[in-house]
Amino acid sequence: MPLSKLREFLDRNQVKYLVISHSLAYTAQGIAALTHIKGKELAKTVMVMIDGRLAMAVVPASFRVDLHRLKKYLGAGTVELATEEEFRYRFPDCETGSMPPFGNLYGMDVFADELLAEDKEIAFNAGTHRELVRMSFEDFERLAKPTLLPLAAKLVAVHAS
Repeated sequence: MPLSKLREFLDRNQVKYLVISHSLAYTAQGIAALTHIKGKELAKTVMVMIDGRLAMAVVPASFRVDLHRLKKYLGAGTVELATEEEFRYRFPDCETGSMPPFGNLYGMDVFADELLAEDKEIAFNAGTHRELVRMSFEDFERLAKPTLLPLAAKLVAVHAS
């Protein structure tokens, strides 16, 4: 069960959390709608390559990662979205695209947008496309140790004409 690694970690650290099961969904916005969680409170984990190293960028579901801003803040040479082939093997206990934002469990850095800290709680994929974990942001910050940066940019709506 994909949730077990995360659950063991949270239990070991005596964290209160809630597991929310939902219908199959692959997008953060779809999950937010299904679970009635505001897109700003649901965090999505985006895999990025920073100077050739895999890292997690975590932003509210209703936003995208501003790669140029992340590159500027980190003083990196290159920052780009990682391909599934580049990260799939790092998460053997997760369905592709449903990784929880705990890079420390997978040996990588986590960069989270400052907007996430504005809410008392955070919800995120729990390793499957059918489960979320909701917990206090304070506990998330304490355990995942993300670097908080202004790295989110509004999603641009695309309308067919």
